[in-house]
Amino acid sequence: MIPDLAFSADAAVGTGKAGGAKPRHVAKAGAAPSGPAGARGASAGRHEEARARSSEDVMVTSLRHNANGGTETMTRTEMDRFVQGSSPMMMLARKPGVNFVANDPLGVDTWGSSLYMRGFQQDQLGVTLDGVPLGAQTYLPYNGQSINFSILSDNIERMDVSEGGGDVALPATTNLGGSIQIVSRDPSDKFGGKISQMFGSFNAFRTYGRIDSGKLNASGTKFTISYARSDGDKWKGHGEQFDQQVNAKLVQPVGQESNVKLFFNWNDATQFNYADQTIDMLNTLGHRNDYYYADYTRAYLAAQGQFSGALAAYNAAGGDALDASYFDGVTHSSGYLGGVNAHLVLNRHLAWNTVFYGQAANQWGTWTTPYVTSPNGVPLSEQINFSGNQKFGFTTALDYKFRKHTIDVGVWYENNRYHVVQDMFQEPVPGEGTPVSGVLGNFGTPFQQNWGENFNTNSFQFHLEDTYRPLANLTLRAGFKSMLVTTVGGSTANYAAYTGQDQLANGSLTSAKAFLPHFNGVWHFLPGHELYFDVARNMRAYSYGGYQLGSTFGGFANQATFDAAKNTLRPETAWVYDVGYRYLSQIVGGSLNLYHADFSNRIQNLTSGPITDPVSTPIDVGGVSMYGVDAALTLRPIKNLSITNSISYNHSTYDNNIVSEGVTYGLAGKKVVAFPQLMYKADISYNWGPATVYANANYMSKRYFSYVNDMSVPGYWLTSLGASYRFARVGPLHNLKFDLNIYNLTNISYISQIGENGLPLSGDYQSALAGSPRTYFGTVSVEF
Repeated sequence: MIPDLAFSADAAVGTGKAGGAKPRHVAKAGAAPSGPAGARGASAGRHEEARARSSEDVMVTSLRHNANGGTETMTRTEMDRFVQGSSPMMMLARKPGVNFVANDPLGVDTWGSSLYMRGFQQDQLGVTLDGVPLGAQTYLPYNGQSINFSILSDNIERMDVSEGGGDVALPATTNLGGSIQIVSRDPSDKFGGKISQMFGSFNAFRTYGRIDSGKLNASGTKFTISYARSDGDKWKGHGEQFDQQVNAKLVQPVGQESNVKLFFNWNDATQFNYADQTIDMLNTLGHRNDYYYADYTRAYLAAQGQFSGALAAYNAAGGDALDASYFDGVTHSSGYLGGVNAHLVLNRHLAWNTVFYGQAANQWGTWTTPYVTSPNGVPLSEQINFSGNQKFGFTTALDYKFRKHTIDVGVWYENNRYHVVQDMFQEPVPGEGTPVSGVLGNFGTPFQQNWGENFNTNSFQFHLEDTYRPLANLTLRAGFKSMLVTTVGGSTANYAAYTGQDQLANGSLTSAKAFLPHFNGVWHFLPGHELYFDVARNMRAYSYGGYQLGSTFGGFANQATFDAAKNTLRPETAWVYDVGYRYLSQIVGGSLNLYHADFSNRIQNLTSGPITDPVSTPIDVGGVSMYGVDAALTLRPIKNLSITNSISYNHSTYDNNIVSEGVTYGLAGKKVVAFPQLMYKADISYNWGPATVYANANYMSKRYFSYVNDMSVPGYWLTSLGASYRFARVGPLHNLKFDLNIYNLTNISYISQIGENGLPLSGDYQSALAGSPRTYFGTVSVEF
């Protein structure tokens, strides 16, 4: 590791985990420097109406046609093959070009998972739920909330994935390389519901229940409400991962074609995290090494330099045993999301689509640090990042149909307030009190506030698009969007003895582009044949967050570096080019997609100076060039048998070297970190009456761990198996169904998530997590 320079990506997954970022760990003698911290808005209503189908229609569609142009659609039938309660992002990983890694078998650990689409990270994608922007999909998001906490996966009707430029009407400040538009299921027309119970390895269980009112009156008013509770132990170490959610939706038809939909979602989750590891720790100590929890005495002795078991030998051999295991780390998140979605057909030419929404979340991430002593002399203290955001906004758009044209014009506005503080709490002497717990919330009064940050952001977007159909089989789209995003705020607290700075940054940053164009065309030139192209330029607004925890705004070390950089810093932009061919018939379906992206003004945090007193500055380090191809083939040689294979190749390299204080660091031509160059996916399913069996295998090539590519993690094969059996009717009940799923069928050991704490410029770093071993799940569900 280069001794006086650390390199951190603003877009890295780690955005402030108290247990991961360890900003004052740098005070430890000999420590290596840290690396990178690292529905189409108002138009959603008309798309939802146009594409809504019965469950029978969805089953046929999923087998025969689940894509159009540059958009891939994941249907309810495809999602039902996953274990109930699986993360929607894990489900999307079945699509070509999408890469999802997680250290748990359901993909629900927000700290230990990440999604990439063709090399773009999850906080560089635009994500919406029923037209509502969910914000950056990061750990403890600064401008929204995670997909996992926004909706139960059982209640998703479909997910539309655009791996190109994404829709110009999409309300998002993070859309650089694609979009994910999630559409929730509407209430059923008839009274009924569903109950399911999942059991699994490591004491996993999940209970889900839903009630549909059916049509309540002649106008067609109907609603649905559902609740789910999940719990289970970690697959290594101790601690549980708990989550409960409520989803509710009311639909009021207006006339024959219009409707108003109200929705409300609430979540509460507490997760014991897995301990971050270096590659050396994983190789030497094995993949089962984890936090000391619940053995507080052992953690206390380790903080005094007294190690036991394998850690004693590791320490004696020169390993960093103190960093190899801490006491615990916990994430908590609770919040709500609600709003109203109106689709109003004003006349045969004009439709008006509007979404009003509000969202709020409170979060904390805890970490027991051996690097700050409590006032009572205990060589441990609890470091906690408390954060929260409250936002409201709306999208509104008009669709006007005139001859062969459809004009779509609209605006999006959002205000988001975000605050984050880092406090230190005293830990007790063993046997003389209960350790501070992120689950119990027994924090008490902090003895020290390291820093605090407040931000207020206003986002405005205008879009205009013309959809032109010169022929029945040819559709052309041309449009643009204008974006203006201003963030005002900065430091509210600074403990100079901790940060090493007299004054932290305050001020404002503005991301603005008046013209971000998008061009798209789809040509169905023969039965079953389709050609398409997509070209777009997008911008990602500056991110903001905790002090030196991976965001643009929070990355400034002090007021002086902020003042010096803000006039030259530019927001990240990308040109994305996409061209493809697709063929579909009763027996064969195939697709070939070629893409290229030019990523400009890539912002990364460059940290110089001694590691005990670093000076961090977000700077523009140049661009990234990306070339890739996705190919997929589905065969249905006999009735009820489907075999799908896909292969993806991605070549992404940095365009520029880094120059700091006269020293050049050779990044030009190096491969982009954390994303595999090659992925292969295979899926087979067979239906035999009420029985279904399915299996899948995924291969991921090696991923580079360091920016100069001198460290990597090996590729691996991951396989899963599933089967289900459905009884049509049992008394008053119907669709009684039994599911069995096996994750990691061959029980391989592999490294899953990397970069949760950022990635190093060179060498090793404590930012890797092992994947789950073989895990079994069984589910019984019934409808009424």
